[in-house]
Amino acid sequence: MVGVSDSAGTLEWTPGFAEWSFPAEAGAVRTARTLVRDTLREWGLEVVTDVTVLLVSELVTNSLRYASGPIGVRMYSHAGPSLLVEVSDPLPDPPRERVAEPDDEGGRGLQLVALASRRWGTRPGTTGKTVWFELSLPG
Repeated sequence: MVGVSDSAGTLEWTPGFAEWSFPAEAGAVRTARTLVRDTLREWGLEVVTDVTVLLVSELVTNSLRYASGPIGVRMYSHAGPSLLVEVSDPLPDPPRERVAEPDDEGGRGLQLVALASRRWGTRPGTTGKTVWFELSLPG
């Protein structure tokens, strides 16, 4: 099983599925990156680790910036030839993709998700929203 720090609780973990919940605190991004990286290594999916960690980092950072409640991360690798990743938070407003100016320090997270993933989207939840992306797996 993947190691979990004190700031995250593993809600569920089975081969091909993992789910965590993080408090909306500064360390959530680092913890999410570590857990995603370790899980993908255990699943033998090192080929998509860097891009998955980058996109999860962007989405968790967005959740921290705008939401104040817990942040959920889920990964599914048994849904065919793809990896599905979801990041949820209690803010009901969907994220808005914007065009960042060359000198802007932020505003490129959703552009990265759109460019690096096979497909992505958002959906409302009972309390908040989920932003998801899908990556193609080799073979």
